[in-house]
Amino acid sequence: MERANAVRGALRRVYRMTRKRAKRLLSHVLLARYRARNRYSRTMLTGTEPVVVSLTTFGARADVVYAAIESIGTGRAKPRRIVLWLDDPRITENLPASLRRLEGRGLEIRLTDNLGPHTKYYPSLSLDGVAGLPLVTADDDIIYPRRWLADLLATANDHPGEVCCHRAFVVATRGTGVAPYSTWPNCRSTQATVTNFATGVSGVLYPPTMLEELRRRGTAFMATTPKADDVWLHWVALRAGIPIRQVRPVPHHFPFIPGTQEVGLVNENVAEGANDRWISQVYDETDAATLTAAGAPAR
Repeated sequence: MERANAVRGALRRVYRMTRKRAKRLLSHVLLARYRARNRYSRTMLTGTEPVVVSLTTFGARADVVYAAIESIGTGRAKPRRIVLWLDDPRITENLPASLRRLEGRGLEIRLTDNLGPHTKYYPSLSLDGVAGLPLVTADDDIIYPRRWLADLLATANDHPGEVCCHRAFVVATRGTGVAPYSTWPNCRSTQATVTNFATGVSGVLYPPTMLEELRRRGTAFMATTPKADDVWLHWVALRAGIPIRQVRPVPHHFPFIPGTQEVGLVNENVAEGANDRWISQVYDETDAATLTAAGAPAR
């Protein structure tokens, strides 16, 4: 039995390693494809789908964010607007050629205040002409598959009023509080519940009801979760009673753009455990009780 378990463990490790290598190779192939597309394509990124896609970038990532945007713009569903928020005037005044080309194909580039990771979505709440439209957030270091937006929209159309995502954890509780972030299991269901915790890395669709809640709460996140947008967004949804639904039973983490992972909040929030500090800033015993009543696992 011990030998069989050891063999199974070794096979799992080989499988995971092979998948990681394949994913890394795919990301390099896709980057080359989108580099060529950015240089030569004249096709519009935007379309007619009644949705706004919002993202931000910073520093050296401004030179490669075009790959994320190109992947969104080549999807089966094209959003009505794609907005890239920048908080550094030096970048807006000296845009990379790749972003200038994208501007000519429908990308909106706007300057805003530095709100940390919340810059990805918060400024878009005040855009003109977006009343009644859902907002989809994207990350600047991910290459999205062609069905990325189409699947989010299809799920949202079938289940209006819910937050929809491609990747989620399930918030766990411990006693009268929230359990450590590292103990939360992956979501393995398409059932909507307030215990699901959407992770922005793979893209999240927020319905108009959620956007109104975010507007109402303003920038209170700067005092509680300035570097943890996912935590704030889940807490707001929890307090508003807005359930979160994963698109498929298995969570998906799409390929990273090569060379983007040297700097990122994931290193601080996840690897160094900072998420637990941000969680303790907003969730209280009432929230834990709500999560437990909704079926949150105990850890």
